[in-house]
Amino acid sequence: MNSQAAVTPIIEMRNIRKHYGPVIALAGVSIKIYPGECHCLLGDNGAGKSTFIKAMSGVVKPTQGEIIVNGEQKFFNNPRDAMQAGIATVHQHLAMIPLMSVSRNFFLGNEPTKKIAGIQFYDRKYADRKTMEAMSKMGINLRGPDQAVGTLSGGERQTVAISRAVHFGARVLILDEPTSALGVRQTSNVLATIDKVRNEGVAVVFITHNVRHALAVGDRFTVLNRGQTHGTAMRGDITPEDLQNLMAGGQELATLEGSLGGTV
Repeated sequence: MNSQAAVTPIIEMRNIRKHYGPVIALAGVSIKIYPGECHCLLGDNGAGKSTFIKAMSGVVKPTQGEIIVNGEQKFFNNPRDAMQAGIATVHQHLAMIPLMSVSRNFFLGNEPTKKIAGIQFYDRKYADRKTMEAMSKMGINLRGPDQAVGTLSGGERQTVAISRAVHFGARVLILDEPTSALGVRQTSNVLATIDKVRNEGVAVVFITHNVRHALAVGDRFTVLNRGQTHGTAMRGDITPEDLQNLMAGGQELATLEGSLGGTV
């Protein structure tokens, strides 16, 4: 975790508002993301997490607010604009083809080529070598680059997607509920991958509703509730109970706990 005394945020979202007709999805959310940090964005279903990351990644345009990248204001018209600014998103439902190899999935849409007799051909050797290097770096031992993605565990697939984003220049990596459908061992693998990526200086935005997973790797924590932030805390400054209360709205959880005899 870096000291922020003289570090400029790699991305800053200022007073982001998003309205869908009369529905207010975001009501003035601000957040600063720093390089080499894992910033956890927590909130229950309907808190505004998805809308916020869509604004950050260029999927939707904010109704109001500013997006500052490396000190400069940016306007994202689409996800490609965000990707060119170094912002990549790894979604819950990965865009991978199970029957294709890890290597082909890794370079899908960015296939390396080589010229033979003036004709461009897919450079399989380069793709296979780079894939194996990237996977080994993340602690994944493949049988070979031609191993089908469908044979990997859920955690390993997440690692492929994360590694692919970093390989192609992501400086801000948005992870949308990457551990939501994983078992204990697979979750541990993904959290270890987040730690490796962060140590390379990449900023990680970890969207989750699981407090334990957030506290395992997070450097700072922002809680969203009904389209508003309930504050940002540094690691060590907030307890799991405080985080859970902020996510649940505090009063509602206390009322429920009382009615259930303190079992929540």
